[in-house]
Amino acid sequence: MSNDKMRGDWMQAHSKRHKILLLFLTFLKIGAFTFGGGYAMIALMQREVVEKRHWITDEDIMDIITIAESTPGVIAVNSATFIGYKTAGFWGAFFATLGVTLPSFVVISVISLFFVQFKSLKIVAYAFEGIRAGIAVLIVSAVIKLSKYCPKDLFSFLLAALAFFASAFFDVSSIYLLLTGMMCGIVYQVIKVRRTSTVSGKDGDGK
Repeated sequence: MSNDKMRGDWMQAHSKRHKILLLFLTFLKIGAFTFGGGYAMIALMQREVVEKRHWITDEDIMDIITIAESTPGVIAVNSATFIGYKTAGFWGAFFATLGVTLPSFVVISVISLFFVQFKSLKIVAYAFEGIRAGIAVLIVSAVIKLSKYCPKDLFSFLLAALAFFASAFFDVSSIYLLLTGMMCGIVYQVIKVRRTSTVSGKDGDGK
């Protein structure tokens, strides 16, 4: 019995270590092959952790992005930390964060040594023009995939349109948009629940 328990504990520990290693390698890949920041990273992150690994769901991705944008720090790092912790606890969060930041740290360290020569290379400028186009495609792809899990009612469409208008034409900070959206969502849901309760109460009295 004791041997079975020891074997079970060993297998559980081995499975957790394997998962932590996979978290590190997955986020290392995400950090190494995504250009353009956190928003461009969302599509690759969704494919790797939801579709391929099944660690979390698309609904979880939506929640994590919202939380990551509402807290201090870079969205890519915050998202990696949240996903890592949800998947494998503290060490999962640690190695997921390490994996997603390591490629940028190494690349920037190397570039800083040869910055003047690197900046003057025309091929680098041409490459980044192509990368910018690819980033736009990645962001649009992420929006289309995740929009399937957003509420589809008049209030949500109106709020999304107002947020886009404020961000695109008035350069309103995303944190203000998130806070405003949060407050509007709370007020809307409270009013909706009260109306539903009132209607239910009237139906009950009628019976």
